[in-house]
Amino acid sequence: MTEVQTRFTTEALVIKEMNVGESDRLVTLFTRDYGIIKAFASGAKNIKSKKGSATSLLTYASFTIKRKNESYRIYEATPITMFFGAGSDIVVLTLSQYFCELANVFAVAGTPNTELLRLILNSLHFLTKEKRYPPLIKAVTELRCAVISGYSPNLIACDGCGKFEDDIMYFGIIDGELKCQTCEKQGEYLPLDRTILSAMRHIVYSEFQKLYSFEIPNDKAKILSDITGKYITVQTDHKFSTLEFYETIKE
Repeated sequence: MTEVQTRFTTEALVIKEMNVGESDRLVTLFTRDYGIIKAFASGAKNIKSKKGSATSLLTYASFTIKRKNESYRIYEATPITMFFGAGSDIVVLTLSQYFCELANVFAVAGTPNTELLRLILNSLHFLTKEKRYPPLIKAVTELRCAVISGYSPNLIACDGCGKFEDDIMYFGIIDGELKCQTCEKQGEYLPLDRTILSAMRHIVYSEFQKLYSFEIPNDKAKILSDITGKYITVQTDHKFSTLEFYETIKE
């Protein structure tokens, strides 16, 4: 665990905000150096406050924070990147909030997780600024998040016989294993064609700088997104409220 100093400056993404009273705000920050921190921003809702935009949801900013006992107070905040473009599209906004929820579930207070933060920031960029196909960015984020957080599936070959690939392979969302058509399957297995399996292998095993450098047809991306959503939900046994809402509006 990284020790938090009495007064420190760090970069962070605002992954949750709550208004307190008429002018104040309590924010959950996914910081680069200290993991998750909940900090109080006095006067952040005032029109003239310099902290207003920097403490808004989906803003990546530089924060100067003071710690007293177990509470944190934001003294200065300067925006670096604002993903406010997400607000123009309800599907994109919902997925952006879902990525924040993923961060809130997997990141730990007091422990930096720069790989996960990098993933969330890059996914928000490709989703809101590059305008990449939302189901594809969702799938990339979910599956790579699972890898980073210790829920990596085994997609190298069939767990039963070692077969590398077939026209249809089967993926176990409970055990994370791959099976060919002939090997015994126990539990819930979902069919993967060659395109979807190749995409999943790329997401799991590629270097980060190459993570987003692929495309698949939109109909395949939708199937992939359904698979990765089921996988991360089953593996974590967590009810993602933003994911449930996304499922009601995605079409």
